[in-house]
Amino acid sequence: MTDDPNLNLISDGTKSNQPRKPVRDRRRRFLLSTGIPLAAALLVSGACVLWLGAKATTIKSELEASTQLVPKLKESMLQNRSAEASSIANELQQHTAAAREAASDPLWSLASAVPWLGANFSATAEVARSADDVATRGVAPLVGIYDSINWDKLMPSSNGSDLEPIRKAAPAVASAAQAVRASAERLNGINADNLLPQISGPLVQARQQLGSVVDELDTAADAARLAPSMLGADGPRHYLLLVQNSAEARATGGIPGALVVLTADKGKVSLSAESSATELGTFSPPVPVDTEQERIFSNRLGTFMQDVNFTPDFPTAASTAIKMWKQKKGEQLDGAVSIDPVALGYILDATGPVSLQDPAVRAIADGKLPSQLTGANVVKTLLSDVYAGIKEPKAQDAYFAVVAKEVFGALTSGKGEAKKLLAGVGKGVEERRVLLWSADATEQSVLARYTLSGSISGPSVPGAQFGAYFNDGTGAKMDFYIKQKVQLITQCPSGGYGTVKVRITMTNTAPLDAATTLPAYVTAAGAYGVPAGSVQTNVIAYGPAQAQVETATQNDKQVPFGAQRHDDRPVGTLSVRLAPGESSTLEFTFSKIVQQSQPTVVVTPSVEPVSEVVLPTQTESCSTTR
Repeated sequence: MTDDPNLNLISDGTKSNQPRKPVRDRRRRFLLSTGIPLAAALLVSGACVLWLGAKATTIKSELEASTQLVPKLKESMLQNRSAEASSIANELQQHTAAAREAASDPLWSLASAVPWLGANFSATAEVARSADDVATRGVAPLVGIYDSINWDKLMPSSNGSDLEPIRKAAPAVASAAQAVRASAERLNGINADNLLPQISGPLVQARQQLGSVVDELDTAADAARLAPSMLGADGPRHYLLLVQNSAEARATGGIPGALVVLTADKGKVSLSAESSATELGTFSPPVPVDTEQERIFSNRLGTFMQDVNFTPDFPTAASTAIKMWKQKKGEQLDGAVSIDPVALGYILDATGPVSLQDPAVRAIADGKLPSQLTGANVVKTLLSDVYAGIKEPKAQDAYFAVVAKEVFGALTSGKGEAKKLLAGVGKGVEERRVLLWSADATEQSVLARYTLSGSISGPSVPGAQFGAYFNDGTGAKMDFYIKQKVQLITQCPSGGYGTVKVRITMTNTAPLDAATTLPAYVTAAGAYGVPAGSVQTNVIAYGPAQAQVETATQNDKQVPFGAQRHDDRPVGTLSVRLAPGESSTLEFTFSKIVQQSQPTVVVTPSVEPVSEVVLPTQTESCSTTR
């Protein structure tokens, strides 16, 4: 007997007469029991994706809108449109707050916990939070401070500057800097390697932007803290102004022939007590200097004011000069400022021409030098024409000092636009033509963080910094005719260490008949063993800390050189003599470089723009062999 397919098998193996439900019915029942929840789950998941997508769009659009407002905010502040700046700052806060709110959504926070993909949600939320913190705790307070300060009164004038607003603003600026720094540190703590490109790209960009803002705010905070006291808010400050003459090279720029005392009293700056390095004479015994530097540069550092800046370390040069001044003049000064003729030209570009009306100066010049100095003629006048027009060295120094006083007088009288003045002085600082040292240890510890300090070591010096410095060995004023090119050549790493060459090309552009056509004071007429018209230069190359200077070549031939160390930095020295029209190329090879950062090079500022002296770094190709 055949089995009836409609009979169900019961547990004891017997057949039941109850008909079995068709398979189609069972599937329908399964779908009814599981399909609805599954569909609901899919529907919910889709809604979540749409919701997160909407939040992502909001975050992106709000952050982009805030980014577009930043240039407008800067422009309105630079143009002194305070009401407009406040309005833009408020709008900026609205955009960043909306982005932060979207990134704080509970579902966004839940998505941040999802393995792998969640890191992208988390990083986006951190960018949004950081942007809002910067807008709320950084930008808004600064705009408020800016609006409360009368910037016109802060500019130099014959009546002084109102320094109190800066002093009152200092805590708020410092707080803003700290807030932005904290945001930058949070973003720097995010690992961008495993993020989607759509997330990692904006993250890296935000890091770069915040890093720049942190540096600017830190500088503003330090300036607001130091400026009032250093400008005489708490009592007069007296500084030694060293006018560096680039026609006779020294490592920091030029020989400090002309000396003037600069006094700052309640923001009013005046110059007095003109003197010269020649007048101070010889110091015997020499003023004590760092023994390490004395080995490199000789005891002339402490013997002659003209040679205090044989060293490229301005704090050493400045402190030595202050000691010399006290020993000869009996006056304890509060610090030192250095400036060269090119920087004076930058200031004149902003203030306009100055007229030399002093009868004594006009008598010295005797009609052979211009009675009006501008940004266009001041460098040639001071570094070349003065030697043809004035024969007596003391009179030359006096002329330098008077010119410096006139230029500073124009600067402190309120002439010129504030924006142009700040740009001119800033350019001088950037090119290391303007340097500052304070005898107050606390102030100097802050200044040491910046290029303005002229330090060769410490917080202002990047790890992979090299240096190419020049000291005159002719004993004359021929460096006006020397043109230099400096370039770093990075070579293939060896044994895990880097190797870099410092390539220095020098050319004597003096006329071929310089020996007879240039004044004897300019050529030295062979007085120090260098033929008239030729130039002898002591070249000093610095490498990064912990590295070694291995070899030196001149025109591709290996030559002997001096090897020393200064603050754990390797130092190579070599002397070069060039006849008129002659060029020479030196290369110092530094090895065992542990720093992985991009190498940079600092050079002695000369008559030429620094941007034309320093060439882009060249990287040699590395070939692998098996």
